[in-house]
Amino acid sequence: MIAIIDYGSGNLKSIRNGFHRIDAEVLVTQDKNELKKADALILPGVGAFGTAMDNLRKYEDIIHQHISDDKPFLGVCLGLQVLFSESEESPEVKGLDVFPGKVVRFPETLRKDGLKIPHMGWNNLNIRQKSPLLEGIGQDYMYFVHSYYVQPDDDEIITATVDYGVEVPAMVSQDNVFATQFHPEKSGVVGLEILKNFIKRV
Repeated sequence: MIAIIDYGSGNLKSIRNGFHRIDAEVLVTQDKNELKKADALILPGVGAFGTAMDNLRKYEDIIHQHISDDKPFLGVCLGLQVLFSESEESPEVKGLDVFPGKVVRFPETLRKDGLKIPHMGWNNLNIRQKSPLLEGIGQDYMYFVHSYYVQPDDDEIITATVDYGVEVPAMVSQDNVFATQFHPEKSGVVGLEILKNFIKRV
């Protein structure tokens, strides 16, 4: 069973529909027992880091145990950012700390170069290293909507980046944990291939 964590901050309908388009059954749930039994967990997210973490606290142990049990985990957009230690958006709020590092806001200087904040729209990937989720994926365009981006302490977890005035980690992965800053479910046929590749891990 693949479960999407319904914690009140997710783009649940969008990500669920993405999996339905590839004929994958997913359960959207707040039920802790169902989440504990899941073969794979998906953490979507839109909104503010602090609010998301407030809503996630009751699932924090389940998420860490799932990852510790080496079961596949996928974070999307804000679901990537909360995997890190902290965010400039909510300085007093501790993240899930799965990955050491911080989340920072795009510098205002980007506006001088004609780049808007938030970063919204299509941008092509720069593949840094192989990842099971990137099988069959090249310098393809993915859909982004975000004002903050991650700065991992360990660059080795970055599997793909995009250029938006600064180098933005677009995807990170380590062992059974995968996370994307872009929305694969909104990124057309190529984005759905990433979801298919995740299913293969389950």
